[in-house]
Amino acid sequence: MTLPAEQDIAQAVRILRAGGLVAFPTETVYGLGADASNPDAVRRIFDAKGRPPNHPLIVHLGGGGELDRWAREIPEAARQLAERFWPGPLTLVLKRAVRVLDAVTGGQDTVGLRVPAHPVAQSLLQAFDGGIAAPSANRFGRVSATTVQHVREELGDRVDLILDGGACAVGIESTILDLSTGAPVLLRPGGITSEEIAALLHAPVARGSTGSPRAPGGLAAHYAPQLPLRLVPRPTLDVSVREEAARGPVAVLARHPRPASSAAAVWMNAPLDAVNYAHHLYAALRQLDRSSCAAILVEAPPETMEWSAVRDRLTRAALGSGAADRAAVSADASDGT
Repeated sequence: MTLPAEQDIAQAVRILRAGGLVAFPTETVYGLGADASNPDAVRRIFDAKGRPPNHPLIVHLGGGGELDRWAREIPEAARQLAERFWPGPLTLVLKRAVRVLDAVTGGQDTVGLRVPAHPVAQSLLQAFDGGIAAPSANRFGRVSATTVQHVREELGDRVDLILDGGACAVGIESTILDLSTGAPVLLRPGGITSEEIAALLHAPVARGSTGSPRAPGGLAAHYAPQLPLRLVPRPTLDVSVREEAARGPVAVLARHPRPASSAAAVWMNAPLDAVNYAHHLYAALRQLDRSSCAAILVEAPPETMEWSAVRDRLTRAALGSGAADRAAVSADASDGT
């Protein structure tokens, strides 16, 4: 992987300070970044993505030492988690500091903060010396971008600069943990599991409820391809493919080899383990979406904790998939890095 040169980072900093937009890689997905302290720049994020203005953004920081600049009443649990998992794919939702813009928080009294682990993101944040608000670098409700080419396809000239950091290592968005009321509440599963969090804090991790803060990726429909997508249990996948194929060509994403009897027009084998599956997921969905097929069938992943983040993304993708379906549910989508 060839990283951006020092002059590219310097150019990105100039653009951010002038109120522009810079797409940059994190270990999870590519983010569409703006100066989190500049209201006009933050509004450009929403315009570029076609994103509703009440959806909160994650603020990316250069290190855990910046927590007190962006949050208040920080519980000891937050500092423990930051010490253990930052830099890394964990977003902490905390009570916002006075300086944090309403446009960043969606008007809430909380803010999502994280320190990304990607070397390009770290170089950019250290050089910028401030918070960068950044949802995923794609159009609202669509499959997240994990390569520079994905960003170009999604945003085109809506972004002023794209920093190339290769394919994102994790491949799905960060875990989001709410600590704004003190007790840990999982708002979105990701690369850091609730078991890891519970083990560190010696406390159970609750699941988000209707009373939890709004958070990126927390609503029903998101991460959606243009083609209709359906999750199918492995035992019934071959039958479902034949039924779907009667209406049009079918693309399949499965964790087992293609049966000789399969009626699928396109068959893609996915990795067997959750980590590699997550890394390849969005690129696979994009590739299948570009096929000449009429629908995508995905073998449902295992119902185990290690697969919870992948199941979350695929479930939301199925609810939001299909151009007509997504138009109907786009107001219920959200995203983030």
